[in-house]
Amino acid sequence: MITIKKKALDVISKLPDSASIDDIMYQLYVLDKIRKGQEAVKDGKTISIEELKKEMKSW
Repeated sequence: MITIKKKALDVISKLPDSASIDDIMYQLYVLDKIRKGQEAVKDGKTISIEELKKEMKSW
């Protein structure tokens, strides 16, 4: 299993040398959101399309 640290280092290493701190932080933010989303799916913490449509109507 790949650790979060290794994933973060991989993401950072793929950025160009000219990447800013903001670029790095954004990529790590995206990586974290993907990880949390995968965990939610694994834990069954999802909603159906129908539930989502109902929720969107209230926006």
